[in-house]
Amino acid sequence: MKITAIIPARYGSTRLPGKPLAQILDKPMIEWVYKSVRKSRLVERIIVATDDQRVYDAVKNFGGEVVMTPEDMQTGSDRIAYVANQLPDAEIVINVQGDEPFISGSIIDDAVMPLLVDPKLQVSTLVKKITTQDDLNNPSVVKVVFDNFSNAIYFSRSPIPYLREGDLIQSALDSGRFYKHIGLYVYRKEFLLYYTRLPQSSLEDAEKLEQLRILENGYDIRVVETEIESISVDTAEDLYKARTYALSFS
Repeated sequence: MKITAIIPARYGSTRLPGKPLAQILDKPMIEWVYKSVRKSRLVERIIVATDDQRVYDAVKNFGGEVVMTPEDMQTGSDRIAYVANQLPDAEIVINVQGDEPFISGSIIDDAVMPLLVDPKLQVSTLVKKITTQDDLNNPSVVKVVFDNFSNAIYFSRSPIPYLREGDLIQSALDSGRFYKHIGLYVYRKEFLLYYTRLPQSSLEDAEKLEQLRILENGYDIRVVETEIESISVDTAEDLYKARTYALSFS
């Protein structure tokens, strides 16, 4: 089964312009992401999807595969669907965020496994226990609740589940009651192409979380728990932390 990882890399980030080309030690961030994905045992092909010639040239310079996409794409999912539609042999497509320079190859493989095991499953993603109240209350950290079969029930920027007794929050954190979403997605290609053509849903619009479109249309998203921390770079402060971490990572 052909498994392809596509990394959307948009140059015009609002909070950190030029993010894919931000230097981390001796390499642009997009190169860190690309080389981290290469550590996966299951991924057979890696493609960067970008709307900017500078990113395109940078990927070519380090020997990566890259495709130019239209500038007017609304979401990263639209961008990877545009590329996936040009890949007749791709069966499973992984959306690896372009701001995850240290993404673990093993957690990519963990996320893929449910689709290899269950032929009816269309989408899977990753979650990790939340351990701090800062993360729990941070709207940039997306929270998720899921059922006894590890299928997502809901994603939110608000703390979920809501605890009626506020003084129990720390106890709930200590016992692993809350989970955050790690935004890596694994799709069957045909479902990815179908889902990105659906109209934006009401919950998606309210939370600004495109995965809610999948749930609102009645499809399961299987969640896979990981204990591996992921470092996402969204701000200048995040970039500083990534540069510091890179000293030990490399």
